[in-house]
Amino acid sequence: MRGSANFALLAMLALALCAAARGASGDAAARVTPGGSAPANPEALPPIDAGTSLLVVAPHPDDETLCCAGVIQRVLRSGGRASVVWITSGDASVLDLLIEGKPFGGAGRLRELAEKRMLEALRATSRLGVPAEGQLFLGYPDRGVSRLLTDHRATPYTSRFTDAAAVPYSAALFPAHPYTGESLERDFGAVLERVRPTLILAPSPRDTHPDHRAAGQLTIAVTARHGLLGSIRYWIVHGGEGWPSPRGLMPGVPLTAAPRSRGLTLAVFPLEPAEEDRKLQALRAYDTQLRTIAPFMLAFVRSTELFARLPGRDLP
Repeated sequence: MRGSANFALLAMLALALCAAARGASGDAAARVTPGGSAPANPEALPPIDAGTSLLVVAPHPDDETLCCAGVIQRVLRSGGRASVVWITSGDASVLDLLIEGKPFGGAGRLRELAEKRMLEALRATSRLGVPAEGQLFLGYPDRGVSRLLTDHRATPYTSRFTDAAAVPYSAALFPAHPYTGESLERDFGAVLERVRPTLILAPSPRDTHPDHRAAGQLTIAVTARHGLLGSIRYWIVHGGEGWPSPRGLMPGVPLTAAPRSRGLTLAVFPLEPAEEDRKLQALRAYDTQLRTIAPFMLAFVRSTELFARLPGRDLP
């Protein structure tokens, strides 16, 4: 009975927060501080219109849908352009092999799994309306991005999952580019030149996943050289134990602030019901992931998405 009462209390609180978030209209977003209330309608994201060029930086296939599917749809509906760059192809998902009954698949099986996840990413973002020219894979090593930015800036890193020391995927923008930090930064810079974004949605350096933190740090470093640092807004997926809460699919309920967002002022981006529905449709393209972590993933199908203007200082 206590668990049921706690769940009902959480649901009531979430619905109250939803009503506050729905008060923000159009492309202006409300700002909330974790644990605080939302003042009326200050502008948080830049205006979204036909001149918007959005770039979503996704460490792995599925992150772009979890964090940003609503903004992607709004940009495209407004006549703007939307692109996604996947830093890795998710080729370290050993758990997925276990679910498929292939516990001893090895490097070859993990590369095959990555190819499957890339196809899922194409399907998911196509459901959101992202055109083929905006679906960009870099193919760097899953669970290895932070190593590239530190002790493998100039010397190639070999993935312990795929045995690759260079981009092994023909569908990537730059196949055979070495697994080094210098190569990754050059390739990311080439994406910026190609997309010329006016708005960049990147993972927070506060995220608990090392690939997410590293992808955020990569974005900050390279955009600073291109004069685009002010265009970044930060999102979080791995935001602390038990978050998002409650887990599972709860349509119409807003996303609450992650514990690791403490101290940051967040922008609440309200999704229209049709945008929320399409986000769910896009997420369902990720069959490999839904078989293993469905309650976690479905918890991001909410009536709001959250972004921070500043990355904030790293947390322990």
